[in-house]
Amino acid sequence: MTYDVKLTEGIAVISSKNQIITNAQSALDLLASINYNYNTYKIAVDKSAVHEDFFKLSTGLAGEIVQKFVNYNCRLAIIGDFSSYTSKPLQDYIYECNKGRHLFFVANEQEAIARLKGA
Repeated sequence: MTYDVKLTEGIAVISSKNQIITNAQSALDLLASINYNYNTYKIAVDKSAVHEDFFKLSTGLAGEIVQKFVNYNCRLAIIGDFSSYTSKPLQDYIYECNKGRHLFFVANEQEAIARLKGA
């Protein structure tokens, strides 16, 4: 797993040319690595680093990954444009997550930092 980390206000902002969250285990590995190396449980990542199956709720991948983050009291912000996803269940999921405390879908890095700081 290759990625760059920029620590901003206690939040690990991750950039990668590759998908780094592809299944529940890779998500768990990421949060453990970030916590160990940067002493934070707040992570922001671009949506291109998340496997596309995450955004197909029928695969169950989103639920598995979010469960890992909840279990370890970790916060995740996924940065990107989600308007191309027309699935009503996914739009509802994004809406509900953004009202919660563990997973946020945001438009840019500044919004990710603001949401994670408040979480």
